[in-house]
Amino acid sequence: MVEELKKSKDFDWSFVSREQAATGLEKDEYYVAIIVPENFSANATTLLDDHPTPAQLIYEPKQGENFTASTIANSAAKELKAKVSAKITEAYANSVFDKIADISSGLGEASDGASKIADGAVKLDDGASKLKDNLVVLSDGAGKLLSGVQPLKQGAAALKTGATQLQEGGSSLAGGLSRLSAAHKQLADGAAKSAAGAKQLSGGLQQAAQGAVKLQTGAEAVADGGAKLKSGAMSVADGSGKLQTGLAASVDGSAKLADGLKASADGSAKVSAGAKSISDGLQQLAAANPTLAASADVQKLIAASKAVADGSAQLQKSQAQLAQGASDLHSGQEQLAAGAAQVHDGAQRVAVGAGELSGGAQQLNAGAQQLAAGQQKLAGGASALADGGSKLSAGMQQFGAKLGEAAQGGSKLAEGSAKLESGASAFAAGVAKLGGGIGSVAEGSQKLADGAGDLKDGTDGLKSGSAELAGKLVDAAVKTDVNRTDGTATMFAEPVELNQETLSKVPNYGTGLAPYFLSLGLFVGALICTIIISLRNVTVEEATGFNRFVSRTLIFSAMSLLQSLVAASILLYGLGLEVQSVPRFYAFTFIASLSFMWMIQALVTWLDQPGRFVVIVLLIFQLTTSAGTFPLEVIPKWMQSIHPLLPMSYSVQGFRSVISTGDFGKMWSDAGTLAVYGVIFLILTFFYFITRGRDSQTELNSEQVLSV
Repeated sequence: MVEELKKSKDFDWSFVSREQAATGLEKDEYYVAIIVPENFSANATTLLDDHPTPAQLIYEPKQGENFTASTIANSAAKELKAKVSAKITEAYANSVFDKIADISSGLGEASDGASKIADGAVKLDDGASKLKDNLVVLSDGAGKLLSGVQPLKQGAAALKTGATQLQEGGSSLAGGLSRLSAAHKQLADGAAKSAAGAKQLSGGLQQAAQGAVKLQTGAEAVADGGAKLKSGAMSVADGSGKLQTGLAASVDGSAKLADGLKASADGSAKVSAGAKSISDGLQQLAAANPTLAASADVQKLIAASKAVADGSAQLQKSQAQLAQGASDLHSGQEQLAAGAAQVHDGAQRVAVGAGELSGGAQQLNAGAQQLAAGQQKLAGGASALADGGSKLSAGMQQFGAKLGEAAQGGSKLAEGSAKLESGASAFAAGVAKLGGGIGSVAEGSQKLADGAGDLKDGTDGLKSGSAELAGKLVDAAVKTDVNRTDGTATMFAEPVELNQETLSKVPNYGTGLAPYFLSLGLFVGALICTIIISLRNVTVEEATGFNRFVSRTLIFSAMSLLQSLVAASILLYGLGLEVQSVPRFYAFTFIASLSFMWMIQALVTWLDQPGRFVVIVLLIFQLTTSAGTFPLEVIPKWMQSIHPLLPMSYSVQGFRSVISTGDFGKMWSDAGTLAVYGVIFLILTFFYFITRGRDSQTELNSEQVLSV
């Protein structure tokens, strides 16, 4: 049916989906839609069913868009129904003859099926014999295969697991022991340097103590000398000499102390680096070997290495504090030495200034206090150094113990290698057994496959032949039985029903043509108004062009309003026209009337009588191109191209929307287009009165004077 319609030239059919058709009807792209449901062909074949269902064509005309087009489409739908019904009736007749031919064909195929049953039975017997002989061989091979496969499976699993663990553990252990050896050596060097630094620190502290005693003695001597300044300058000179000697010894001691602390700090840094390397190496070793990581001893070893690293770091921090204290001590002692020199010089000039000696004594006292504070810091750092050394010693002992446990782990690795060798032996034995069993199974399986193949061929032939025989016989019986009922006869006569579903239904022909004739009446009414009312002349002789424009425009606008109210009221209340919205109908009627009025006013104002002729020609074109009666597609192509340029095309569409379809969006769109037309021509009228209005009024006045 679709192919026949595509070949038809009577109508411009568009073959779209149901959704596209509905959208096209809403957008006024189509006048009618004829829907062929998905079950159309299936329903057409239900003639012989218990409850035959006629095939339906759904016919959806849009009368509100164009009543004449929907009428034409209605006739086309009926003709289409008749053609389709004829085709289906012809198919029904052919089906009857085909059934008779199917009976003969079905019986012949039934005979062929019986032959296949016989052939299949022979093959089935041969296959069963071969199967019996070869099952014995298959049983022996299966027993051997079962005995050999199980040990092979177990041995292969053990071999795979042991080999994997051995490879991973050996690699991780080798790398970890190598890093551990290097780190242990660094740790030993650092410990030795730390011991040497500790000894130097001890000696420096002893010298510092001696210097402090001498410093205290010198400070007391200075104090005594200050008190006895007036009684004996010689005593002051002796005291200042002793002070200078003691400070020199103290400076030497503080220098040695600084050197010792520096050496100790270097040793502590190396100890800390070695301890950290050991800790990192143990952690990497545990991460690379899950077995070692799960060991509690290994975890203890890692914890001990971390403790050593932490203690070394704390020791390094303490020694840094000691070095800072020694530096402060040395600075203080240098200041004391300078002060002692000044005291010695001042003692010689004691007679000159007792005040200078008093100031030197104060500086000496301040230096003594700084020295005491530095010695306190030094004592605190020495205590921290002692604690760190103790922790380092304990960590080294624990680390040595864990190295022994690591040696035991190496022994276990050797035992695992021995188990791997044993597993490999078991694997070889299993493979040997598997070889014998697989050979037997292969031989028996091959023979069994041959017999089973023959048996399957025979069974398949028997099965297909018997099924085909039964099916063909049943089909032949069913095909020869025609289910005839009253419904069958009715459907044979009329297999297609036309189901019409109207969109935006138009009740009568007058309603369908109302948009066309209402547009025509408003246009002609506007033309008549220009004949009755003067378009250029006004009663006020001295009126300006703008005033004359306003006067003429208001008069014609009022006439437009009057004629739109009269026309709409007569249609609504006199003739009983039913619209979708009365207020919108009045509004659109006024907009269309005003647009026509302003357009005709401009043409006649500019051209006078020739302008009315132009309006009449324009009216004739609009009557044929506005699609008010017949569809736009039936007029010539060149006239179709004029359709969107003329205002009556939009007035007809807008009236259809407000009267029949209820598409108010499209109505307002058409109203906007008409308003644009009206405003353009109103501007033209305005230009006439501004540019030529005064000259025209003068000519008219002169003619009136001459006529008197």
